[in-house]
Amino acid sequence: MTDNALRPEIRLRIKLQPQIIIGPGKADILAGIRETGSISATGRLMSMSYKRIWQLVNQMNHEYCEPLVFTSTGGPHGGGATLTPTGEKVLKVYEKIIASAYKAISKEIGTLRKLTVNTPPGLGH
Repeated sequence: MTDNALRPEIRLRIKLQPQIIIGPGKADILAGIRETGSISATGRLMSMSYKRIWQLVNQMNHEYCEPLVFTSTGGPHGGGATLTPTGEKVLKVYEKIIASAYKAISKEIGTLRKLTVNTPPGLGH
């Protein structure tokens, strides 16, 4: 069993202002664009429509001091999408927040895990 298989899922949404939220969905979109270089491929990975991904990208691009995603329109070689330096920074900060949260709650998660019926072998009661 890998370390990730033992790691519980944490879903953090961070509200900086009423309309500005970074959470797992938007972070996954940014990571998908970083990985694929494409809004449509990110939509396929996330089982979301191109239109919905584009709406969220557009929203993020207007919520920060600089756009998070740069897009280029199609043509003979197709379009694409890349994270801007600000997009990379937002994603890295969010990932660091998640890692810090895991570290901060690891003891309590261990206590909860020991109290569950389906404790994985080796973690014992």
